[in-house]
Parts: sequence; structure tokens; C-alpha cells
Amino acid sequence: MKKAFIKMHGLGNDFAIFDGRREEIRLTSVRIQALADRHTGIGFDQMVIIDLPRSPETDAFLRIYNADGSEVGACGNATRCIGKLLMAELGKSVVVLETIAAKLAAKYAGDKICVDMGEAHLKWREIPLTNENKTDFLPISEGGLKQPVAVGMGNPHAVFFVEDAIHVPLETLGPRIEHHPLFPERTNVEVAQVISPTEIRMRVWERGAGITQACGTGACATAVAGVRRGLTERKVTVILDGGALEIEWRESDGHVLMTGDAVEVYRGEVSV
Repeated sequence: MKKAFIKMHGLGNDFAIFDGRREEIRLTSVRIQALADRHTGIGFDQMVIIDLPRSPETDAFLRIYNADGSEVGACGNATRCIGKLLMAELGKSVVVLETIAAKLAAKYAGDKICVDMGEAHLKWREIPLTNENKTDFLPISEGGLKQPVAVGMGNPHAVFFVEDAIHVPLETLGPRIEHHPLFPERTNVEVAQVISPTEIRMRVWERGAGITQACGTGACATAVAGVRRGLTERKVTVILDGGALEIEWRESDGHVLMTGDAVEVYRGEVSV
């Protein structure tokens, strides 16, 4: 059976998007892994299925899966992409998208898309961690990376501040930290270099996907971590391998706003 999909990306973090509103789409983790393969499948970091809304104040429900087939609660770059799609489809200036973790509002900001990612979670149970710890200085050390800041953005993050983000061997350290016992749901791993109080250079290892060109929730977590450590202002530019995101951690309500590009690459069909 063939299903239509849309390939999109946000700063090189790429997605296969399926519409499940008219016909139910259910794929096994094994099939998702096969579709994610960049040689024999579509190739993507995450797959997203757009479902009918589950509450009257939302426009759609999103099911998000990593390349390894695991379901996740949030993906900032994918939310921007689908927000752009649905604003055009529905003729709305704002759409509200629900995931298993949160309800997120997307709107245009000039020629870019801004998503209100909701509040950052800073308490150990909310992130979550396996036991009580100071979340601004976790007792984790791996290959020169030490004492990350833990932040929950609908998914868990461990943000390490380093002098040189480019040369951290993230391909070897990332998977070790991802599976650290302090994180019962595994974790995304960010290495962040503060260039100035308003600019951060960041690289990311995404749980279930590996090194990606960008991670929206990771950029949000890094901006929050910078403020918590007293290193940055509340509004920063986070420079990732695939480009830059504008992140603001609002003091008034604790919400994190993420602004960046959302690009459609092509449309096609694939056997599912």
C-alpha cells in the first residue's frame, strides 16, 4: 500500500510527514527504521503523522517518531514545518498543534515561523531524572564533558558548556550520555559554546537519531541553560550545524519562543 508524504526540513533537521487525518496510519518501529534509512528508504531524522485534533482548541494532533522508531513528545523543527503547512491549508494566521507532551502555537514572524514551545521544565521529576539532583549541575562526566544542565522541553536534554563545540567528539560521547542511568527515557545531548551573551554555537546528538544538523528543542534547552548558568541573556541566537534559530526565554511566563525557517523539499509516495 502506498501513502503520500511530504519531505521538509528545518535547518537540515529533516522529516517525512504523513497525513493521517483521512486515513489512519500506523507503522511499526521496524518499518519506521526502514523508511528512515538514507540509502534504501526516504531518509529522515524524524517521521511525523498529522492526526485529527483531540481537543476543540487545537488544529491537529502530531505523532512524532525518531529514526529508530521510538515515539517522542516534542520536535521543535518539525512543529515549525507542520505549522507552516497547516497555516496555508487552513487559512489561519496561528495554528495550535498538540503532541503527547504539550500544545504548541505556531505563527509567522516575517518570513520565518515562530513556535511558542511552552514552559521549560527544570524540576528533576519533570525532565525526567531517575532521582533527585540539582538540575543546573548534574553529576555527569564523560570524555571531558562535565556537569551538564538538565532541561525538559517535552523531551529531556543534557546541555554541556564547552570552549570549542566544533571539536567535541560527539559521535562517540553522544551515545554514552544518551543512555546515562540518570535519564530513564534517555536524553538528547548538546555541546554549547558561548560566543557572546546573545550568541551560542551548539551541536547536538539526538536520542534515537544521532548527530543531526539542528534540533529545535535542543536550541531551546541550550538557551534556557545559558540563562540558568548566568552566561547569556534571555534572547539569543543559537547557531547550529544547519543554520541559526532565534530563541527567547520569556521572563513573564517562562515560555520559550523559537523562530526559524521551515522548508518543503518535495512530495512523493512510498510503500508502507
